[in-house]
Amino acid sequence: MEALRGSGDEELDRLLEQFGQEVTGLEELQERIAGVRGRGEAARGHVAVEASPAGALTSLTIDPRAMRLGSAELAAAILQAAGEAARDAEKQVKELVNPYVADTLLETVLPSHGE
Repeated sequence: MEALRGSGDEELDRLLEQFGQEVTGLEELQERIAGVRGRGEAARGHVAVEASPAGALTSLTIDPRAMRLGSAELAAAILQAAGEAARDAEKQVKELVNPYVADTLLETVLPSHGE
């Protein structure tokens, strides 16, 4: 791309500059998405989970009071909190991506867009 800059063609130079700015914006968006962490809680806040946009757990906190739950209830609370965290991360990503897809063809093909 650098080889084409300064070609003497003003329109080409303008388009290359615009393209470079868009690529930079998308790289910044990618970094922001990678930093997203959704949060979910269950069992009256005694179980807290953080998850990445892919749904991978990045943090799990179990308050000692949650240990009073039976193993099945504790497992259910962890799963509930993990689900909430994943949905929260998905929501945050949608909010970040929305300005890039609004009023484009992508808006019509992305699943669950606009919820």
